[in-house]
Amino acid sequence: MSVTLRALLADPELRLTAHADAEALERPVSWVHVSELTDPTPFLAGGELLLTTGLALRPEECAEFVDRLTATGVAGLGFGIGLSHGAVPEALAAAADRAGLPLLEVPREIPFIALSKAVSRAIAAEEYAGLRRTSRAQHELAQAAGTSNGVAALVRKLATLLDAWVLLLDPAGTLLHAAPASAAACRESLIAEVDRLRAKQGLAASGISVGSREVSLQVLGSRVRGFLAVSREGPFATTDHHVINSAASLLTLALEQGDVLRSARRRLRAGFFWLLVHGESLRDAPGDLHAELPAEPMRVLVLHGQRDPDDLLQWLETEKPSAPMFLAEHDGAVVALAAEDDVGWLTSLELRIGISEPCALNEVAEGLRQARQAAGATRRHGGVVRFGELAGGGLLRLVPEDEARAFSESMLAPLRGHDVLRRSLQEWLTQHGQWDPAASRLGVHRHTLRNRMGKVEALLGRGLDQPGVRAELWLALQVLDRPAE
Repeated sequence: MSVTLRALLADPELRLTAHADAEALERPVSWVHVSELTDPTPFLAGGELLLTTGLALRPEECAEFVDRLTATGVAGLGFGIGLSHGAVPEALAAAADRAGLPLLEVPREIPFIALSKAVSRAIAAEEYAGLRRTSRAQHELAQAAGTSNGVAALVRKLATLLDAWVLLLDPAGTLLHAAPASAAACRESLIAEVDRLRAKQGLAASGISVGSREVSLQVLGSRVRGFLAVSREGPFATTDHHVINSAASLLTLALEQGDVLRSARRRLRAGFFWLLVHGESLRDAPGDLHAELPAEPMRVLVLHGQRDPDDLLQWLETEKPSAPMFLAEHDGAVVALAAEDDVGWLTSLELRIGISEPCALNEVAEGLRQARQAAGATRRHGGVVRFGELAGGGLLRLVPEDEARAFSESMLAPLRGHDVLRRSLQEWLTQHGQWDPAASRLGVHRHTLRNRMGKVEALLGRGLDQPGVRAELWLALQVLDRPAE
């Protein structure tokens, strides 16, 4: 607790007399300064107890003298009597009372240095107590970090030490731990500030107010391992900030170690999936990896998104449902093995996804091939493509849009401006070259249709009796009839 004017008054060796109300005596004293200048404010920083004998102070200057001290923010004024003045000047006492400036009367036999020593000893004792408190807190935090669930224990211990609520958030701002549990409801009020700190891309901290509470919020780690928020009624002392910083360092280390473990586990999953694809024995693989496999039959999914595979995999691992789902990185993409019921969660995400047909565990290699082919079709259209849909989409799905349209426009260029001939050609091809059905659909006589087809052959310079020509014309008409992308 800070040194106050009341504490100095309570020291019997100083024998001070107060000319101030009780509330004003609670002001903390940062230091003691002695000056006989009529304007000592250039040498003051605020919070000091200014001591003077009033050697150069005239009665008419008292009000201005007090106003300057008040504006500077001094804690109080100590006036030594028995030298320049036998008692505190009435004008000075009145001005101090009017301005609310605490005035302490210092008897002649008490040297000013006695007050300086008293304040210095109190400040030193306070700093030592703060160091001891910080040291004990750091020791308790380190002990908590060494427990089996160190991160959660650290959060709870910090909340106890500071009598505050504490939130630990992941890099996305999702709640990881809260102490007490009811503090979880406060997360929403911090999201805007979390987003602002994240945008700074590096170590950052801020102090904000939420209602009547002060909140200390800081980024954990230079690569944003998470966010630590600590809040309580009233301001944090310097020692409180030391404790918070110690907890932040320990949490950063714990989260970084967790990242190392998660990275190692991802490598294990990648190796496990490689064994599945290559049909190798899985007897020596960790049992908990087997537990992540869904029941057969399962689907193989290949996922692509805006994030790089490592970030995408980390995000999916955090967000995935509790049901068994195997996630791994393979050949620069994220792959998943999921039951049909859980595929819907993945397809609800804004990702490009290829999905295989149902397969058994020993058929994962074929499932991966199918999922890759389906994922390849998403490069043009995005979204989700199932392998079974590829055949339904026809050959046109496999041809790049710009190349297909250029070929079609070139091939059908001779029919440009001959809409009747083009429509007749399309109907005739639709009816597999049968004259009567095509003529009936067009509402013309079959001889009329034969004449039209003769004109088409002449314009195109190609015979319609060749199967290859018919196939190319049909594809060209299909391409030009679909909307351009």
